[in-house]
Amino acid sequence: MHLALPDARDPAPLLDRTLHEWGGHGPLWLFAYGSLIWKPDFDPAEQRPAQVMGWHRCLRMRSRINRGTPEQPGLVLALVRGGSCHGLALQLPPAQAEATLRQLWLREMPTGTYTPRWLRCQTPQGPLRALAFTLDKHSPAHVGALADHDLLHILRHAQGRYGRTLDYLVQTEEALRRHGITDRHLARQVRLARQHQLL
Repeated sequence: MHLALPDARDPAPLLDRTLHEWGGHGPLWLFAYGSLIWKPDFDPAEQRPAQVMGWHRCLRMRSRINRGTPEQPGLVLALVRGGSCHGLALQLPPAQAEATLRQLWLREMPTGTYTPRWLRCQTPQGPLRALAFTLDKHSPAHVGALADHDLLHILRHAQGRYGRTLDYLVQTEEALRRHGITDRHLARQVRLARQHQLL
């Protein structure tokens, strides 16, 4: 399917590059900071609490397929430079690591908007290298800071093939709390939705 979107890139070369960088040797880890925490779509061989430095989680990426449409874009989380981020390191099943990553690519990279990067994660068992889906601030998909009324409009109306932006926000914030992770920005956005009777 051809997507004539301003923030679209061909995801296939990005997958080829990522697989080449991994090399097929040793475990393949993902850094989960959003929906991969509560809906990885695979059974991790191992899971660890993890932190990356120099990147932070924010609801700043325009979504025209998964959580919105070209006419009413939604928002999804992205990992953007600056600060730090707590999440989970998930090890893909070794025997199916490449096949699992190819399936995840269809979900996470439908328009190639994220920039996949290998990041150093600190875990209780020691550091490891994990693949993370990041977003450059100069990307057309990076929306920047939103006024509350703009965010509320998106939370009220944006819905894509995987559901509403609002549900995505709430499910992620709840999943983070279940893992003992506090994200004050997401918590504030959920409170805002409740205050305006969206929940």
